[in-house]
This record gives sequence, C-alpha cells and structure tokens, in this order.
Amino acid sequence: MKNIYRTFIIIFFLFSYGICFGQTCNNQASNSISAGDFYTVGVNKDGTVNAVGDNDSGQCGVLYWTEIVAISAGSIHTIGLKKDGTVVSAGDNEYGQCNVSDWKNIAAVSAGASHTVGLCKDGTVEAVGNNDNGECNVYRWRDIVKVSAGGVHTVGLKSNGKAVVCGYNLKGQCNVSDWEDLSDISAGYYHTVGLKKDGTVVAAGDNEYGQCDVSDWKDVVAVSANIFHTVGLKKDGTVVAVGDNQYGQCDVSDWKDIIAISAGDLHTVGLKKDGTVTAAGNNEHGQCDVSYWLNIKKDNK
Repeated sequence: MKNIYRTFIIIFFLFSYGICFGQTCNNQASNSISAGDFYTVGVNKDGTVNAVGDNDSGQCGVLYWTEIVAISAGSIHTIGLKKDGTVVSAGDNEYGQCNVSDWKNIAAVSAGASHTVGLCKDGTVEAVGNNDNGECNVYRWRDIVKVSAGGVHTVGLKSNGKAVVCGYNLKGQCNVSDWEDLSDISAGYYHTVGLKKDGTVVAAGDNEYGQCDVSDWKDVVAVSANIFHTVGLKKDGTVVAVGDNQYGQCDVSDWKDIIAISAGDLHTVGLKKDGTVTAAGNNEHGQCDVSYWLNIKKDNK
C-alpha cells in the first residue's frame, strides 16, 4: 500500500507539473520539530532525537544522534545540527543531499526535497544536493539570518528584512524581490510564504489549493509551507492553516498553547509549551504517532 500511494503522488506531480522531485520540506518555523514526507522528527531536551513514520530510505535512522540542537526533515532525508556547529544526516543521498559531514560553524539547517542548505554563523550559506534548477546557487549570499529549502528553490532572509531566492520559478514562487520587513520565511514546493514584522503574511507562487490565501492573517509569529498547504502560528498560541485539507492536515483550529509548527506533506505537527506534540492529517505511515513525545526542546532553549 505504501509503494502504491507513493507512486500515486509521483504520477500526480508528473501529470500536473511535468516534474517530480518529492515533497518539499521544512523550514524555519521550528528547529525542534519537523514534518517530512511521510515521517516526523523531534529533538528532545537532552539532545537526542525521536522519529516516527516511513523509514524506507533510512530517514528515521536518527535514534543514536546526540547533542542535536536543531532538526530538519526533507522529503526522505533528515538533517541534524549539533551544538558544536557540525551537521549530521540520514536517509536518501541520491543527489548528495546528505554530504554535510564537513560542514562547520553552522547556525541553522533546512532540508529540501533533494537538497540541503546550511546557514553559517557568518551569514553565508552552504548547499549540497540536486542543483538541476539552481536551488543550490547560494554561494554569493551574504548577511543571511534564515534559510528555507523548498522543493526546487531556496529562500534566504537577509538581515535587512528582505528576501533572496534561487531555483526554479515555474509557478512564481521566486517572485519575492519586493518583500520587505520580513521576520520569517518558508519555502514550499511551488510557493513561498513570508512573515512580516507586523505579524501579517505574504505569499507567492502556486495557489491551486488556496495555499497562498494568507493575506488576512494577523498576529502571526511563525509560518510553515509545504506542497499543498500553509500553516501559521499566532502569538496567542493558536494555529491557522490554508490549502488542501483532504487528509485533515489543516484541522488545527482547536490547537492551543502551541509554540512551534511544521507542515509536512500531508500532515501538520505542533509543539506545545509543555514539551508535548500534537499532529493532524494523514497517518498511513504512523507519522502522526507523536502523542508519547513528552520532552521536546523549546526552540532556542
């Protein structure tokens, strides 16, 4: 059933867009929980990592990781940032997206569909993996404070609140040059979402499922974009979501006391202030089985 479902997703992208790389991933909305393709990972307070869901490519092979301070789930690979600024990886490495063992002085990581980016402490950016669409062309970037790797593009937030971008622009997901006063960004597969300092949200790119319908959001403190849906964390600890809801991945309106969010392929996860995790959406591979996670670290703690 798992292979049949994945084949369906691939066929969908081929027919819909004429291209297929997997799903996009996650982002800067959280550095302690991350929802990938059909799996979820989370960093415990002691620096170890939890993982549930599909492990066909070894993307959940993180159980022996230690001293982790941030995590990012890609399509079928996982990237972990260690407290000493080095980086570890697990899962699919077909395009070299896991070739991060020589990275040093890294401050943040983001795993895309088949590429990985790392923000260096000096504001420059590293990238490895598939670069067929120029999504790894980040080497001239400077003064970057946040990065987000999408399906076929990469977005960076500069210290002046503006966005830089590289990669494929098929659906206009790279049309962010006029964005200003940003505090957060998230690259979906064919769309990009930006959080402004005033708590409002902007979006560019594919909106077939309404995943860019964020113009009326207010008081937002974090955003997370994936293939077909977008999630926003509000300052009162509640969550908003737009886009495809076929599997209930947008059924988050009753969530409370949330401090971090991550939008997966067909599911959404939220970290509560007590260190527990909640999830909504597709659970075919157990990617929402996070109810026993009790000690997930709070971001930047």
